[in-house]
Amino acid sequence: MGSACDHDAPTPLLEDLKVTIENCSMIFPSKEIQRKSMFVSNIDKVLTFDVETVHFFGAHRDFPPHLVSERLKNALEDALVVYEFLGGRLKVCHESKRLEIDCSSEGAGFVVASSEYKLDQIGDLDYPNTAFAQLVHKNKSFLREDDDPLCVVQVTSFKCGGFAIGISTSHTTFDGLSFKSFLENIAALAANKPLAVTPCNDRHLLAARSPPRVTFPHPEMLKLNDLPNSNIFEASTEELRFKVFKLTSNDIAKLKEEARDSVGGDTTTRITGFNAITAHIWRCKALSCDGDSNPNKVSTILYAVDIRSRLEPPLPKSYTGNAVLTAYATATCRELEEWPFMRLVERVVEGATRMSNEYARSIIDWGEINKGFPNGEVLVSSWWRLGFEEVEYPWGKPKYCCPLVYHRKDIILLFPPVDGGGDGVSVIVALPPKEMDKFYGLFNKFLGV
Repeated sequence: MGSACDHDAPTPLLEDLKVTIENCSMIFPSKEIQRKSMFVSNIDKVLTFDVETVHFFGAHRDFPPHLVSERLKNALEDALVVYEFLGGRLKVCHESKRLEIDCSSEGAGFVVASSEYKLDQIGDLDYPNTAFAQLVHKNKSFLREDDDPLCVVQVTSFKCGGFAIGISTSHTTFDGLSFKSFLENIAALAANKPLAVTPCNDRHLLAARSPPRVTFPHPEMLKLNDLPNSNIFEASTEELRFKVFKLTSNDIAKLKEEARDSVGGDTTTRITGFNAITAHIWRCKALSCDGDSNPNKVSTILYAVDIRSRLEPPLPKSYTGNAVLTAYATATCRELEEWPFMRLVERVVEGATRMSNEYARSIIDWGEINKGFPNGEVLVSSWWRLGFEEVEYPWGKPKYCCPLVYHRKDIILLFPPVDGGGDGVSVIVALPPKEMDKFYGLFNKFLGV
């Protein structure tokens, strides 16, 4: 069995990738598109922060970085035609007072840069190195001061001929699944092929009902005026340590077996790898923070559920907006420590099962009436099965894909292993030092390591 080992920061950790910006420009749709305002759903409208991802590629004899930049730029110009919102800007409609996207063809940002290092010199790609932020462009005022493009792409070449594509998009534009489709279309356009997926840009499909009907309690949501000083989107200012816990396929199978064994092996609950891993993380996170001092404290874990197939009628698989809602599970710290593991898995499963058509519509309607955010102790954000690393570009598949990791102790990230290392998963955790020591011990204790 592989060990559920962690690894700390590689030594020495590069804090400066010595990136030089060589060119910044705006790119525009390759064909004229009609200007219009695009409705955004109540899910989209709270996700006004940027999602920044980095996609690493090894050297390719036929595609040196300058040629990749040229192909990618042309592909993005074509993509701005079919993703008509991506070259637009967020604005508040004067009449409705709602956030919307002005499909104004004002363009996206494109940046060409270079690093003084080779790709194999910058460290483990799956370690959340804050220096990777240099691979995604931050300054968005390309042509006008205070301009805020919804998409900025940076190509950074390394001395070995490898390169990184850093993409920043407003979360209002895509969720993980639709961003994967966007990448597939970029890859197809760069290869002069037809679109891999025809995007569905109709956000009205997730409009609130009229009048809105909130038919369930939603403890997983917190009204804006009830928010404490920090909320689900704010970074922490306290000292945090990062660790990457690597679960092999054998480790995951062991967690699933533990769940079955804890109820005698007779259960109708479907024990998936995600459900078992999420229950394991939940138990470790809650007990590392409050389990000893406050066993009666209620812990709430949040995790995303894709609602495309759960709605009636189902959304098109090519829907480009955010079609993901936050499921939740709750238990006290005492219950998390004393219950059979299967019961925790069942709680996680119940949270996802709860997300029916009516429940999803109720949350959307809740957002029509209230301003608020998901509310929980920890959010498990899974990039494990999104498949960004499976996208085939003319220059090959990425060596690794990852978002920039924020300074957050309440978000735990799941990633596929670097270089497609089987069916395992990397669990990225950031906690204050004392809590991390407890988490580390519990993580391995409950795995029997």
